[in-house]
Amino acid sequence: MYKVGDCAEISKIITEEDVYLFAGITGDRNPIHTSSDFAAKTRFGERIAHGFLTAGLMSAAWGMKLPGPGSIARSQTLKFLLPVRIGDQITARIQIEEISEDGLRFSTRCFNQNRELVLEGEAIVEPPSNHSGT
Repeated sequence: MYKVGDCAEISKIITEEDVYLFAGITGDRNPIHTSSDFAAKTRFGERIAHGFLTAGLMSAAWGMKLPGPGSIARSQTLKFLLPVRIGDQITARIQIEEISEDGLRFSTRCFNQNRELVLEGEAIVEPPSNHSGT
């Protein structure tokens, strides 16, 4: 079924609409994400995407690809390494590192279009068979 080393990827271009929708859904309207004037005066020089918007791509990878629909996250650790800018193409890559009674332990990484690592961490994901009654 699953084996150590199995991996999945999902890619998305981060749009201005994504940033505004995420801000509206979460209530995180930090001007580093939503105000060009404010962001221009920061060390980034422009607006950046929410870190958790980027991290959400990993949820899409395990929720839609591996292990797939019906899986649920049990825990996740994140280390934000580089900013994600509007227009960046982000690829989330998850890889099974361990299989246990708790679920699948994934290494999680997100890369930008330049193959720069922007986020890394780990996640424990419960596959659908552990909670679906089958």
